[in-house]
Amino acid sequence: MGQAQPFRATALIVEDDVMQREMLCLLLEESGYRVIQCESAEAAERVLEKSAGALCLMLTDVQLAGRMNGVELAHVAKDRNPRLDVVVTSGRPLMQPLPQGAKFWAKPWAPLDVLREAELAQLS
Repeated sequence: MGQAQPFRATALIVEDDVMQREMLCLLLEESGYRVIQCESAEAAERVLEKSAGALCLMLTDVQLAGRMNGVELAHVAKDRNPRLDVVVTSGRPLMQPLPQGAKFWAKPWAPLDVLREAELAQLS
């Protein structure tokens, strides 16, 4: 008989800057999270179509590769899974309203903020 695998919370990281995306993914993976990474909102939307209910956290930049921005993606994510913890981040002021329950973080933020948010997302 095989052993049961321990539960690993899953986070979706959507960031077109490769260095930032890799840093976020490594930070969460080293903390025991399963991470799915995308550089565009369109790619993330495909992940949400298949796995929105399995995600506990989505962290996205506002500026992304492709047509859709991170705020628009946040609305899609919350429509697919209203309980999903969604964080939108940018180095510029936010110009569009976020969906209810989504959070905005101005850059720069600390890695500890990401870990704290990931822990909160697991609890909800």
